[in-house]
Amino acid sequence: MAPSRWNLARAAVAAVAIAAAPAMALAQAKPVKIRVQSVIPTSADEVTMLKDFAADVSALTNNTVTFEILPAGAVVAVNDTLDAVDKGVIEGGFAWTHYWSGKHPAAALFGSPAAGSGVGMDNFAWLSWYLYGGGQQLYDQLWKEMKVNVKGFILQPVGPEALGWFKKPINNMADFRKLRFRTPPGIPGQIYNDIGVASVAMGGGDILPGLEKGVIDAAEWCCPKPDMTFGFQKVLKHYYLQGLHQVVVNADLYLNGDVWRKLTPGQQKAIEVSANAALTKAFAYRISENGKALKELTEKHGVILHDTPPEYFKEYSAAAMKNFEKNAAANPFFKKVWDSQKAFAETAIPFWAQAQRSNANLGEAYAAELAKKNKK
Repeated sequence: MAPSRWNLARAAVAAVAIAAAPAMALAQAKPVKIRVQSVIPTSADEVTMLKDFAADVSALTNNTVTFEILPAGAVVAVNDTLDAVDKGVIEGGFAWTHYWSGKHPAAALFGSPAAGSGVGMDNFAWLSWYLYGGGQQLYDQLWKEMKVNVKGFILQPVGPEALGWFKKPINNMADFRKLRFRTPPGIPGQIYNDIGVASVAMGGGDILPGLEKGVIDAAEWCCPKPDMTFGFQKVLKHYYLQGLHQVVVNADLYLNGDVWRKLTPGQQKAIEVSANAALTKAFAYRISENGKALKELTEKHGVILHDTPPEYFKEYSAAAMKNFEKNAAANPFFKKVWDSQKAFAETAIPFWAQAQRSNANLGEAYAAELAKKNKK
């Protein structure tokens, strides 16, 4: 017998109710405002992307979860950002995980695994490991190893970063070793020391004053757009794009664990979905913005591009491998993460390296044609 109109109507109402349940649950959820202190100024591109992530979360939660993005030093000093999130002084923080490698060396394998963790990973391959090779589970374990009450989210994979800026060309490693060079903190900078380059770690806001006062002779920060925003082109004209210290680099968001656990399942899922979306958006944004910035740097500001001396790659890669081996021998969790990356790389990198060769050859061919046209 055919179902009655009454039963059909009841079924339709039930279906609508089920479909609307998540939205109703979010609408009834308690509003949460999360203050996130960044370790960089709010004018930085990374904060632009962070605000885009925050807007996605707000939209997906019917504005029950909102973020207030605070500049570096707004509540606590930059170096105290993670501890402040852990203690609940601020609800969230934004930085790069290798900033906290002093708390645990494995942090560098997530924030800035120098030389692609020594196993040939670029940022795309690293992200594949993170999402499908067990990296995300190890990232969650990292905070327990650090003994901090934090829930972390990788948001912005943006490598490779440039080698850096110089007053005059470096034709070989002997030239490089004469300089005091601003580097990231932690393992990437230590590897420079290991190959005889005097590494000086300092915050982004101190780099230009340091160059002007002669505290440092050369520096790296990120890549064309952020570097141009900082104003490197005003004091230095020789730029090297190819570097290994941050061929992989990831910025991330830290939430206080108690704040995270008080969110509803729907609110948590909205943050997770927005974080995954941010991974792709970051790559796309960087390619677009860095391309425009590099064109402006070379055509309007007199910046000269150079190829990095070939011996740099051999020396830095070898020193990175020794550093990782030393840390793996001394720290079980570092070894666990690095072993996971090596196991992933055994199958992924042979394929990806060959595929990338096609991409590189294609891009270089087009760039060469553009260079010919510009000379005419």
